[in-house]
Amino acid sequence: MLMPKRVKHRKQFRGSMAGKATRGNKITNGEYGIVALEPCWIKANQIEAARVAMTRYIKRGGKVWIKIFPEKPVTHKPMGVRMGKGKGALEYWVAVVKPGRVLFEISGVPEDVAKEALRLATHKLPCKCKVVSRADLEGGESNEN
Repeated sequence: MLMPKRVKHRKQFRGSMAGKATRGNKITNGEYGIVALEPCWIKANQIEAARVAMTRYIKRGGKVWIKIFPEKPVTHKPMGVRMGKGKGALEYWVAVVKPGRVLFEISGVPEDVAKEALRLATHKLPCKCKVVSRADLEGGESNEN
């Protein structure tokens, strides 16, 4: 699973997920991608499950890019432990995703195969997502301006 090699601080505050994604909101490498429609934390194992679903469907043809990385540690205290006595132990790593963030990109396969692979991957993710093409995102931005 994805996780940082080393971190400066082992435990973090929960942080804020307010606002829209200002970075990582364009398709840069592939032809098609998955865009998040709502804010969420995506665990490392969910990212891996989505990646496996895509690569299995395209039968290891084409290329898949993972555009998010789980760099936020999440801690939990054990069941039945009273309040206090410090922060809990590290449980898993998450990627903080804001609306508009491109999560995965894919290229090198036909359009129908790419869209179906991305659709299968969206079912593995905890937030609402949509499948978009590079033309959709570029066209949408020019219409808004």
